[in-house]
Amino acid sequence: MRLLHTSDWHLGQTLHNFDRSYEHQCFLDWLLDTIVAEQADALLISGDVFDTANPSAGAQKQLYRFLQQARARAPRLDIVVIAGNHDSPGRLEAPGPLLEAHGTVVVGHVTRHAAGEIDIERMLVPLHDKDGAVAAWCVAIPFLRPGDLPRFAAADGEAPLDPYSHGIATLYQQACALAQARRLPGQAILAMGHCHMVDGQASLESERRIVIGGTEALPATMFDASIAYVALGHLHLAQRVGQKEHIRYCGSPLPLSFAEVGYQHQVLRIDLADGVAREVTPLMVPRAVQLLRVPPQPAPLDEALAALAALQFDADLPPAAQPFIEVRVLLDAPEPGLRGRIEAALAGKPVRLAKIEPTRRLQTVAPETAAMTLDQLAQMEPDDIFRRLYLQRYGEDAPSDQQSAFAELVLAAGAETAS
Repeated sequence: MRLLHTSDWHLGQTLHNFDRSYEHQCFLDWLLDTIVAEQADALLISGDVFDTANPSAGAQKQLYRFLQQARARAPRLDIVVIAGNHDSPGRLEAPGPLLEAHGTVVVGHVTRHAAGEIDIERMLVPLHDKDGAVAAWCVAIPFLRPGDLPRFAAADGEAPLDPYSHGIATLYQQACALAQARRLPGQAILAMGHCHMVDGQASLESERRIVIGGTEALPATMFDASIAYVALGHLHLAQRVGQKEHIRYCGSPLPLSFAEVGYQHQVLRIDLADGVAREVTPLMVPRAVQLLRVPPQPAPLDEALAALAALQFDADLPPAAQPFIEVRVLLDAPEPGLRGRIEAALAGKPVRLAKIEPTRRLQTVAPETAAMTLDQLAQMEPDDIFRRLYLQRYGEDAPSDQQSAFAELVLAAGAETAS
C-alpha cells in the first residue's frame, strides 16, 4: 500500500498583503499529477488546510475542487483530513457527509457520547489497497484543545500529571487500542496529529505557537510502538521526530514566510508492507514563485541598492508568477526615504516588493548615564523623551527634521484628544 502525506497548505494565506492563490493552485495541480503518477492508495492531510478559521470563498473552492478532482482522477483514493490550529473544526467538518460519499473523511474536532465519553470510533478510519481490501487503520486525531481531552487525577502519592500532555497521550493510547482490536494480520496502524513535538524546529515568522497552560512540546513516546507511521502537521520544516524514520513532519508545500526560503518543501511517500512502513521517500514540490532575500545578509543601503539594480528576471513573467522580494538593509540611523529609494531601484523589474527589513547598528549609552527615576521622567516633555531615546539608541542627537516631525505628531495627537 502507498500513502502520500502532506500538511500545512494554509490556503488563503497572503504574503505581506500579496495574494498567493496562484502558488497554491500550482501546488494542488502538481499534487493531483503526483497522486496519479505514484499510484497512491491514500492521501493524508495533517491539518492547517486553511490559513484562518474564516477562509475566503476562493480558498474553500480551491480545497473542494481539489478533492473532487483527486477522486475523479484516482477513483479508489482514500483521503483523510484533520483540522489544525489554524482551521475552524466546525467549518472544516461541515461538508463531511457529502465528502464521505466521495472518499474523503474529515475529522475536525473531538465529539462525545451522551454520557460524556469521547467518541473514539469516529477517529478510526479504514484505508484500502488497490483491491479494495482494508490494508491499514488510521488514527486521525485533529489539533486538540484542553476541552477535547480525557480528564483524570493522579493516584495517591504520585506526582501531579500535566493535564495537556498526559491527556493527549491517553487519547492516542485509547484510539490505538481500538485500532489494534480491529486490525487483522498484515494490516498497518497509522496515526495523524497536528501538534508540536519535543525538539521540533519551528519557523517563528509564520507558525502560530501552540501554548496551553505553559505546555507545548509533546514527547514522541506518546505514540505506541505498534504504529507503523505517524503523519504530523504544524511545523513547516520537513523533519523527523526523535530521529525516528516513521514519525515525520512533511512540512508546508510552499514557503509561508521569508524565513522559509531555504526549506526543501516536499510531500512524503510512504510504502507499507506487512503492516510496517518499509520506505519513506520525499517528493520535492516545485516552487512556482521565487522568494528572494536581497542581499542575502543585511548590507549598507548603497550595497543593497546595487544588488537590487543588478537583478535580472524574465520580462514575460505574468504578475502572479513574479518573485517576492525582501530587501535587507543595514542602517546606522533612520532613513526616511528608504522605501522610495528601494522602489526606484526596482522600477521596471517584474518583481513584487513584499518586505523591507531594516537592521540598525545600535549604539547605546552606558546604563548608568541613561537611567532615570520615575519622578524625573514625569517632569519631561514628550520631545525631551524622544531626543533622549534617540541618543540612547543611536549614540548621536536626533536630526532636526525628525525632531520637527515628532513635534508635529505630538501637536496632531493633542488636537485629536481635544476634539
